[in-house]
Amino acid sequence: MAYVLGFFIADGSMIINSRGARYIDFCIIDKDLLLRIREVLGSNHKISEIDKGKNCKMIYRLQIGSKEMFDDLLNLGLKTNKTGHEILPNISKIYFNDFIRGYFDGDGNVYIAEYKRKDRNNKFLINLMTCFTCSSEDFLKSIKERLNSITRGGTLYYSGRAWRLCFSKNDSLQLYEFMYNKVNNINGLFLKRKRNVFRKFINNNMRV
Repeated sequence: MAYVLGFFIADGSMIINSRGARYIDFCIIDKDLLLRIREVLGSNHKISEIDKGKNCKMIYRLQIGSKEMFDDLLNLGLKTNKTGHEILPNISKIYFNDFIRGYFDGDGNVYIAEYKRKDRNNKFLINLMTCFTCSSEDFLKSIKERLNSITRGGTLYYSGRAWRLCFSKNDSLQLYEFMYNKVNNINGLFLKRKRNVFRKFINNNMRV
């Protein structure tokens, strides 16, 4: 549930319709993950498809009508208009890695970058970068503070109409261990395509 909460803060929304009914809503492109989230939430609601056209990926939507879940999110500090007003709930240290992995899968990115170092005869260097994105600077500041025991750096800056918290190689490797050390392919909640970027870098560049 900590994972689902993190993912929801990134990619979910809280809706009150004209009749006052309350819904929680997920819209994502990864159907397999949405099926797992639905299972964790104990829901049998239909997952619908939103076709944005031939040049866009299919979006999958899960909408659950539940006043209880809606009120639980309100009690955690979430809002219906949460974009730009995201707050970090009081997550136990035991589950914080799951929460961070959930938020990362929703609004995070990891990539392998190659660049030249002029002070090293233009030698190509390979770096691993991990970034979290949010409209709220305070939210990412809170994330950075909670991760201080795991990471040593982290740069917070504004770009592309959003705030970004980015970590370079050593911190990214620490984040990898932190986020995935308790999950596996059988029962773990995570996006394989993102974890595979970490694994590719480790397999290709961290061999003794």
